[in-house]
Amino acid sequence: MATKRLMALDVMRGLTIALMIMVNTPGSWSYVYPPLLHSDWNGCTPTDLVFPFFLFIVGVSMWFSFKKFDRGITNKGLYKVIKRFLIMFLIGVFLNGFPNFDFENLRYLGVLQRIAIAYLIGALICMQFNYKQLSIIFGLILIGYWGLLFFGVSEGPYDLATNIVRKVDIFLFGENHLYKGFGMPFDPEGLLSALPAVGTLLMGNFTGRFIDRSSTTIEGVKKLLIFGALATFIGWIWNFTFPINKALWTSSYVLYAGGLAMVFLATLLWIIDVKGFKKWAKPFIHFGTNPLAIYVFSGIYVSSIIYFVHIPIASGEVLSGYSYLYKQVFVPIAGNMNGSLLFAITHIIFFWFITYILYKRKIFIKI
Repeated sequence: MATKRLMALDVMRGLTIALMIMVNTPGSWSYVYPPLLHSDWNGCTPTDLVFPFFLFIVGVSMWFSFKKFDRGITNKGLYKVIKRFLIMFLIGVFLNGFPNFDFENLRYLGVLQRIAIAYLIGALICMQFNYKQLSIIFGLILIGYWGLLFFGVSEGPYDLATNIVRKVDIFLFGENHLYKGFGMPFDPEGLLSALPAVGTLLMGNFTGRFIDRSSTTIEGVKKLLIFGALATFIGWIWNFTFPINKALWTSSYVLYAGGLAMVFLATLLWIIDVKGFKKWAKPFIHFGTNPLAIYVFSGIYVSSIIYFVHIPIASGEVLSGYSYLYKQVFVPIAGNMNGSLLFAITHIIFFWFITYILYKRKIFIKI
């Protein structure tokens, strides 16, 4: 199948980034509809699919990027991979610290760092090994990670306080440098849990191969629907002994989320490439051509209006720019809950406008 038929991939990438911004930018975290929140621990909400969908897309793109090169790790290839890894990782650390840079409590890991680590490992093994070997590696990653979690601690292998992922991160980085959003130091982008995230990327790589090796678009759609449904079902069954859990990036979660990503991409291929419904997708193509750049900008924007913009109101209270927009603009229009949602949607439109300008000027920022 020709690469030009992968408009659906850009659309999926754009949709994913738009959703990332939406779930990260509510007007108030006290007023968010449940589907737009992560699971408290085990389980999977629509929001829990956003990050693995993006890693899956990285894997699909990797197939088409690497297939033109001879197999094997070359000095040129290694340089490009390490360079991109370092850029993503360091930008991620920068976003964690911006704007006050409290180095004593700086979180080292995060979303961009997880993408960077998965990309580094995934790219190197995809360059070095063939499809059969990668399939074996994929299986070993899922089974091996299950074993690491299950046998890594004496009790509570999948519990927040006692899992091996948390213990490894505390040993390596110290509690001060981990995410605190779970009520205790635990990083949902932990170093050890980056290993199964490579499995998510490999599912994307396999998907790129399925699409590329299909004689027609509809054949590729059928393959993805079959494999996607199978992976989702296996992940759901595995959930009964190895819970689906985004924070631990469990092997069942890899299969469940990766399978749904296959089905979703197949659906987009059918809508856009088979049926020809393309006009609706234009805004997401704009997002999809500068995905990580707009994600980084959104992070800097949010931190900036929180820390640098302070606006007094009639009551005498001084609000951050972020709180002012929510409480003084969106709440009066739509109330607390819908105002919080409208705040997020408005920011998606705002960031889309930036990507539209970049697209029209043919400015594509690669991170």
